[in-house]
Amino acid sequence: MNMLCDRRRFLLGLGLGALAAPGFDVLAAAAQGAGTASGGGGGASGTGGVLARPHHPAKARRIIYLSMVGAPSQIELFDHKPGLEKLYDTALPDSVRQGQRLTGMTAGQARFPVAPSIYKFSPGGKCGTPFSELVPHMGKMADDLCLIKTLHTEAINHEPAQQLMYTGSMNPGKPSFGAWLSHGLGSLNRDLPAYAVIKSSHSNKGNNNTQSISAKLWGSGFLPGEHAGVSLRNGAEPVLYLKNPPGISPELRRTMLDGLGEMNAQTLGTFADPETRVRMAQYEMAFRMQTSVPEFTDFSKEPAHILDMYGPDVRTPGTFAASALLARRLIERGTRVVQIFHNGWDQHANLPRDLPVQCRDVDQPAHALVQDLRQRGLLEDTVVVFAGEFGRTVYSQGGLSRTNYGRDHHPKCFSIWAAGGGFHSGTSYGTTDDFSYNIVENPVHIRDLHATILHLFGIDHERFTFKTQGLDAKLTGVEAAKVVKGILA
Repeated sequence: MNMLCDRRRFLLGLGLGALAAPGFDVLAAAAQGAGTASGGGGGASGTGGVLARPHHPAKARRIIYLSMVGAPSQIELFDHKPGLEKLYDTALPDSVRQGQRLTGMTAGQARFPVAPSIYKFSPGGKCGTPFSELVPHMGKMADDLCLIKTLHTEAINHEPAQQLMYTGSMNPGKPSFGAWLSHGLGSLNRDLPAYAVIKSSHSNKGNNNTQSISAKLWGSGFLPGEHAGVSLRNGAEPVLYLKNPPGISPELRRTMLDGLGEMNAQTLGTFADPETRVRMAQYEMAFRMQTSVPEFTDFSKEPAHILDMYGPDVRTPGTFAASALLARRLIERGTRVVQIFHNGWDQHANLPRDLPVQCRDVDQPAHALVQDLRQRGLLEDTVVVFAGEFGRTVYSQGGLSRTNYGRDHHPKCFSIWAAGGGFHSGTSYGTTDDFSYNIVENPVHIRDLHATILHLFGIDHERFTFKTQGLDAKLTGVEAAKVVKGILA
């Protein structure tokens, strides 16, 4: 706190409520220009992060996280269970369910009928990992993927599950994993945000299986505010109000910002309010993005064969295909973290109607993204993750027929895949039981996934902390978390 700030000015500038505000001690320290994250040798790196050097050699520099909001069914896509066919419509054995907690949507069911997937699986690539006919393009790149079948979580409902998946905690208000990476490592391009968020649309307009998502999933929590994800709109204009009003030239805008910056600097010097520093950084970033955003959102110079690779939807702003190409363009220009949210995966009913449409949205573009990164030499140090927030039950919710069924939430095991950035390609990790209900071998908790991703970025999750409310907070929290060596190259 500036010594010129006497008690009266302190109270006027911050308000009495700020004296007890959670994390205020941390933000005040950040405002003085010295990040409080530990384990990196102190000071800021050349990219603006607080870690002056990594804890160990890094394999990854960037990450694209493909978030399938609503939780795809692992039984339909990745966890092949051919033995279920002979158990069609039989009751799920109590020895399998083991009294597991259920959602309110199925807790009252009289029975839990086993619902085998109606979709065929085929071996993919040289590794032979089975992939569903719903995701043929993903199957073609099986040799590029690390398929993890034994992810698990404590959360059984969407909102807490999403918070745990993206912030490491079911409690709201914690920093997202992207904010942690931005804070620790900074951006590779000062003209672009270190962390960008894209919300893509889904093409099944009759699908009401959408979940509410909000900025708390990509927020900065108790970290300095500039590390929150910058949300890009999924229409033709990804950032509102980026253009100057009529009569305002770039030179005049620069002069106005310089004057505003001087006033904010005086306010910061007097009151040391960290939000003033954040506001100054945001104004400057917005000014620089007036040039950078039109450039990275312009697909007109992309070769036709690249656009064709992502599929016909790539030419429609807001689609998953367009979002995937936008992610690649951001990554290659220096954005460190890009997260795409694709909604509509919550198939409690009408799964055979809705799931194929969801898969058509993402299958070809996800394949194109990985191949595009590879051919540009970016996949080696770029992580790509494809994941929902939990899995789906082997039993049908409500009625069951050969052509129509649905699945409830299932936290005890689900499948995701990762590619690039040091993940072991062409491998399948972990084993579930014959019902894709319980983990038999090699469990991976969400905290373990976070620890492993940080490890690939050269960060020891135990040492990368931030002082808040007297505690050394971590992305992986206070529970045990481990780096999963079996999924690393």
